[in-house]
Amino acid sequence: MIRFTNVTKEYPRTGTALANVTLHVAKGEFVFFTGPSGAGKSTLLKLVYMEERPTHGEVRVGGTSSKSLARSDVAKLRRKLGIVFQDFRLLDDRDVYANIAFALEVIGAPRGAIPSKVGRLLERVGLASKAAARPRELSGGEQQRVAIARALVNDPFVLVADEPTGNLDDRAMRGIFQLLREINAAGTAVLMATHNLDLIRRSDYRTVEINRGQVVYDSKEMVAAVGGL
Repeated sequence: MIRFTNVTKEYPRTGTALANVTLHVAKGEFVFFTGPSGAGKSTLLKLVYMEERPTHGEVRVGGTSSKSLARSDVAKLRRKLGIVFQDFRLLDDRDVYANIAFALEVIGAPRGAIPSKVGRLLERVGLASKAAARPRELSGGEQQRVAIARALVNDPFVLVADEPTGNLDDRAMRGIFQLLREINAAGTAVLMATHNLDLIRRSDYRTVEINRGQVVYDSKEMVAAVGGL
């Protein structure tokens, strides 16, 4: 579903962000990406949704190749993906309903279908009673739930989450992680960058550690190696 083949990403000022990364994420898989700040986690996720392109190598996402995708078609690819950030990126001048409805309007969803779709998404993330609230009236965990609902408007086959619990307290973090687990259980792949090692230890999802732009540990490969002994 997602495949990195000998991917290197270099920046003119800061140098190499990723170096010769090869990995495959299967359909419906949940993968943690961890490592120190500046290790290359965010760059890897940006390559998935094509905000960045490899300097060398190839990224394939659902059959789309970084080598052949036209810049004008990046938006079409992203409509198949859900993207969630640490800082929520909600529209402060709109209520919860309008934040989600706007995402549907942008992709040209039929006006008549928007209310029911927004209602279903709010139910899914546990915020049906908060539709009229503004982002500033919500807790951090609630704001992130709105951001996740917005990311799900296209029923994406993969949800890319860059430090989605980084600004949350422990209780909110657990709630968001449980929501991501439920989304994954429904069939959506989840790629989650995180520094939270305790969160990783408490689950059995695949973990990929990145350090200085290289994959230095992949629990899936470790399981395969043990199975081959």
